[in-house]
Amino acid sequence: KELDDKLRLRRMKREVKVMEALQQLGVPVPKIIDADEKTATITMQLIDGKKMRDILNSSNYGMIAADIGKNIGTMHKNNIVHGDLTTSNMIRSRNGKVHFIDFGLSLFSNKEEDKAVDLHLFRQALDSSHHEIADKCFEAAIRSYKKANKSGWKEVLKRLEKVDARGRNKGKSKPDQAENA
Repeated sequence: KELDDKLRLRRMKREVKVMEALQQLGVPVPKIIDADEKTATITMQLIDGKKMRDILNSSNYGMIAADIGKNIGTMHKNNIVHGDLTTSNMIRSRNGKVHFIDFGLSLFSNKEEDKAVDLHLFRQALDSSHHEIADKCFEAAIRSYKKANKSGWKEVLKRLEKVDARGRNKGKSKPDQAENA
């Protein structure tokens, strides 16, 4: 229990720091109202809207994906990795802004690998929940990502190719390995 409490507190503190940094950068996230270190809980603004998972479709993905890509690019440019970029962790508020939520797996990192994994997970989420528009949506997001992360996008996308290749080859054994097993 003592170790669990320490881990929960450390994770909560990091989540608060990430969200406060993103607010300073203009990335839409809920405002932190209170962070209680005794209970390792965060009280934050309720975003009135709907999860992107439930509303993203072929008629609205263009502008939404561009907005998402711009904000991911801003995060990555400032060495912030979300850690769980899915359309379930994005809420479109009544004013049309896409707010990012659930920063429990987030981290500060300047590693292209971490940023590429973030994009890889986003693409997987699109493929899983929005397969009919996934490719177009990801492409629109990447166009805006490049504009927001002008100095770092090339390295991240180059690393993304390697991350994607690892994902495609996961679970596949080479013929000579299978014969020797």
